[in-house]
Amino acid sequence: MLSSIWGFVKRHRRKFLFTGAVVGGVVLLGKYARSKIQQLQEKEAADCLAHARRQHHFDSNQRTCNMTVLSMMPNLRETLMKALDSEHLTEQLKARPANKLEIWEDLKITSFSRTLVSMYSVCMVVVYLRVQLNIIGGYMYLDNLLNRNGTTPELAVASPEIQQKYLANVQYLLGQGLTQLITDVTDIAKHTLENISLKEKLTFVQLKEVLQKVRHQMEYRRQNGYYDASATSLCKYILPEDIGHDEACSLSVEERTMNKLMRETTDMVESGDFHSVLTNCLDSSFIMIYQKLHDFYRETDDESIPLAKLIPMVNSLIHTTCGDSPNFFIQEILLMEQVKNFAANVYEAFSQVSKD
Repeated sequence: MLSSIWGFVKRHRRKFLFTGAVVGGVVLLGKYARSKIQQLQEKEAADCLAHARRQHHFDSNQRTCNMTVLSMMPNLRETLMKALDSEHLTEQLKARPANKLEIWEDLKITSFSRTLVSMYSVCMVVVYLRVQLNIIGGYMYLDNLLNRNGTTPELAVASPEIQQKYLANVQYLLGQGLTQLITDVTDIAKHTLENISLKEKLTFVQLKEVLQKVRHQMEYRRQNGYYDASATSLCKYILPEDIGHDEACSLSVEERTMNKLMRETTDMVESGDFHSVLTNCLDSSFIMIYQKLHDFYRETDDESIPLAKLIPMVNSLIHTTCGDSPNFFIQEILLMEQVKNFAANVYEAFSQVSKD
């Protein structure tokens, strides 16, 4: 019996060897495949976790941005009401002064200027803070990632000190930039309105055309015989010139980091994407103001209204644009799809791990 089995094995030895090799290969291949699948599953799980962390950080960053914008509105409104003090002019008119016509003319310019400046400044604050908080937010995410990987805190870009100094740069927009914006808008408003009598009746369409003329001159500057609609037409109110261009050799590590951040911020503010988003925000804000004015015409049931009677309505619009929370005007701008997409793109660009 044993000899017959042994004979069978000898006759089919090659087949047994081949079968054994195949079975062994299949077993090894199966182990390799299971190992690879496990590696892929672990990588996929790690990627999902990293994406979830990044998304959570981004979402938190956007909420911070929205709250920051809303918290700045009372101070912005107060600054504008002091710089363009139409209330003081109104009080003067109550005393029936001899120069009341002159005061009415000042009130006309001040009222329109105040509303227009508030619209521009709100839109600039919204879009600029989106840039700032998503640039620094991207670096903060990378710093946290490096910390989890055991990198020393000294290599962090977005240290608390850097964050504070960097975010403080918005004060230029709320200070010198706003002062220049007030001057420019007031000059254009004066030129546009000076030939419109206080007694002249304006239809809604005519009033809308007045605002459109001011906007056109603000955003389309004539240079070398043609109108320039580049992003730089408004960015001078947001950032000072030559910021972030100090000689690197004489700077500390912190100062060099700040220089780098400000150069990146300037590049973003001067980009076509920034200008496109800002223009869309302004489009939306003008549409909302037009709707307010249209409602006013409808309530008065008059097709045309004397300019003098329109001034109080125009003057009051600052409480729409810079009003306290809940503020429908600002919420509409903050929730614009293009604003959200722009924020996501900025964050994406600055939260990518370097492949070097």
